[in-house]
Amino acid sequence: MSEKISPEHLTRIAYVYVRQSSLHQVRHHREGLERQYALAERAQSLGFRQVVVIDDDLGVTGAGTHERPGFGRLLTAICQKAAGAVVALEASRFARNNRDWHHLIDLCAMTDTLLIDDDGVYDPRLINDRLLLGLKGTMSEFELSLLHQRAREAFEQKVKRGCVLWQVPVGFVRTEEYQVEKSPTGKCSRRSNWCSRSFASWAVRVRRCCGFATSRSACRRACQGRTVRRSFGGCPASVASTNCCVILLMPGRLPMDGRGRNSG
Repeated sequence: MSEKISPEHLTRIAYVYVRQSSLHQVRHHREGLERQYALAERAQSLGFRQVVVIDDDLGVTGAGTHERPGFGRLLTAICQKAAGAVVALEASRFARNNRDWHHLIDLCAMTDTLLIDDDGVYDPRLINDRLLLGLKGTMSEFELSLLHQRAREAFEQKVKRGCVLWQVPVGFVRTEEYQVEKSPTGKCSRRSNWCSRSFASWAVRVRRCCGFATSRSACRRACQGRTVRRSFGGCPASVASTNCCVILLMPGRLPMDGRGRNSG
């Protein structure tokens, strides 16, 4: 047992804080979760008779952007001087931002509460331990920022290569080379061909309509009234083309030209 753990600490409760940042980690990173729950046995081996496990924040990030009810319970127990020690696998389990981390350290120093992780026992009232805890919190926040930066740079690199496509349109499939091709399914091919023919016929009608609108002399000879001439003053293809886009550019559809290629 560490010399920093006094008999007064042992009369209080040891709180084991368990947290993972996402539901994916909760489902698939079972080994890390079991290591955190095993800290309850370590707290008992250090002499604490009462051990409480707080796992209300499973699947919640510690970056400070989401509310964490379990972390709030932990701070409440510290303020009430009910906690003799708070235990976590590492500093990043408590918080991924310096605001929450240093707030936790200050409260532990005020109430004589120890912090215990997988490396050792720390007393926030001691200057050396407080310095080490501050470095652990800073490294934890830096690690999260570094992960975000790397993920963002990798995403931008995929954008430059043209490999980013969130959802493949209906009638197309994604190949192993991250290319988009027409689906080999017969039903999807028939619908894609129908979409191509419809787009081609609408394109012809829109071009004819635009040509009629640009011929202002023809409009004047055909329409003598001011009201009617005003209604034909703009290109009548705007409504037709808008309707065409609404029909053909529906979510999940990609307009094709007559040869089955992307018209865009």
